[in-house]
Amino acid sequence: MGTRTNRRAVERHRATDYLNVADSFYLGAEVAAEFEHWNAAGVLIVHAAIAFADAVSIRIGGVKSQGDNHYDTIALLEGLIAREERTVTALNQLRHIIDHKNVVSYSGELFERRDVDQLWKLLIRFRSWALEIAG
Repeated sequence: MGTRTNRRAVERHRATDYLNVADSFYLGAEVAAEFEHWNAAGVLIVHAAIAFADAVSIRIGGVKSQGDNHYDTIALLEGLIAREERTVTALNQLRHIIDHKNVVSYSGELFERRDVDQLWKLLIRFRSWALEIAG
């Protein structure tokens, strides 16, 4: 069987709170991009995706991943949701977004419009999937 991720119980009704947080990050990313603050937009996109993922795991399983490794969130979702094509695609989108977390946040590299555009496309698709399940 799969590895058990570090998780904590969260009441399922709190999924709505996580969706609200995710949408706040999502809207913040839009504003940051509008002002060409590409790294800020990138960070907010990453955090929006993580909050959407948390909302899904809370709504489905009453748990969320806890800890510094955001890939654990993907592993948790893989254990909670049937491996349908749409789910596999959504979790791959999340994985690609998380892949950029350290680069956009800590590397000192400057993000550009094209970097944010790529992340934005992934987030829009992942958000749509997450809202279908947790919304």
